[in-house]
Amino acid sequence: MESDPVLFSFFLIFTSAAVLATLALFTRQPLVVAYIAIGVILGPSGTSLISDPSLISSIAKIGIIFLLFLLGLDMQPSKLGNMLGSALLVGLASCAAFFAVGYAVGFLFGYTQLESVIIGVAMMFSSTIIGIKLLPTTVLHHRRTGELVVSLLLIQDVVAIIVLLVLTGGFLEFSSVDKLLKVGLALPLLIGFAWLFVNFVLLKLLAKFDAFLEYVFLLAIGWCLGLSELATFAGLSHEIGAFIAGVSVATSPIAQYIAVNLRPLRDFFLVMFFFSLGAGFQLGLLSHVLIPALVMATLVLVIKPIVFHGLLRNRSESNTNSWEIGFRLGQISEFSLLIAYIASAELLIGEDASHLIQATAILTFLLSSYIVVFRYPTPIAVSDRLRRD
Repeated sequence: MESDPVLFSFFLIFTSAAVLATLALFTRQPLVVAYIAIGVILGPSGTSLISDPSLISSIAKIGIIFLLFLLGLDMQPSKLGNMLGSALLVGLASCAAFFAVGYAVGFLFGYTQLESVIIGVAMMFSSTIIGIKLLPTTVLHHRRTGELVVSLLLIQDVVAIIVLLVLTGGFLEFSSVDKLLKVGLALPLLIGFAWLFVNFVLLKLLAKFDAFLEYVFLLAIGWCLGLSELATFAGLSHEIGAFIAGVSVATSPIAQYIAVNLRPLRDFFLVMFFFSLGAGFQLGLLSHVLIPALVMATLVLVIKPIVFHGLLRNRSESNTNSWEIGFRLGQISEFSLLIAYIASAELLIGEDASHLIQATAILTFLLSSYIVVFRYPTPIAVSDRLRRD
């Protein structure tokens, strides 16, 4: 009897990840590195045992959605406006600075002006996965450090949506202007709908059936994924919809139960995300972009913490918190990979420029993870002193 290809893929991913994660823990290495390495080994550039990582990547996106939902559960709506307000100038100014660095490097290495612009745009964002995965949910979310990390990532999320709208075409066309207006109206309408539904339907259901814990679990997943899909229908992202879904029930007494019980499901999908990241990279093209990627990754790892530190210090944040936030956001983003894919598909950039962005993303994911895991509290720290869930 032939093995089911999906089950066989899951067997390879999780068995190999368990083995390599064990080795990583014995050698005191971050687990994220093990997951990405498994992707490279099993994917098309390695043994090709799993030749279609795009399927795994699609499933792994659910892990990001659950991450944002869990973040929202830990946020009090009354604090959210203050957080975004205090971080808005820092978020926009840092995006401008990182764009300038990416554009300059692309131009100096001989990429076209349009390619340099897109490379610069890809450098603007920090990783939601790295930033939040390595952020202890029970420690930092209720402190200024965690609040600012989340706020800055949300601001970048909004900017990234605008960038993706530009890349997918024709802002000067009426249909695109209409799309922009739709997006501008969608966010407040989505927030309003979430508030009404939670207060008049969801909380009443939770209060009536809170003794059935499996029902609470299913209702939470349905609400998270339902609002996430509604957000994409309205022109926003899955992540923003999931975050709003979490914030909308954050005041419920059942919120912490939901957060604790969804965490294993979130981690399951995140393993697949990191696997797909490694599996999607083509090692054969690495030599073409190795030097610019090393230069770009070095600049990102050095300049991002400095820029965030300077901007946050100017906003009267403490020196310690400013450096920690800078290092936690000292990489580029999953959005950068998506931008590279879309821009390449639209023939806006060549294959080399696309792989430059991908190589920089993987390098900064790996090196930034090392820096954070060995220096700051995280759920996967190799040191007992720094391990915080």
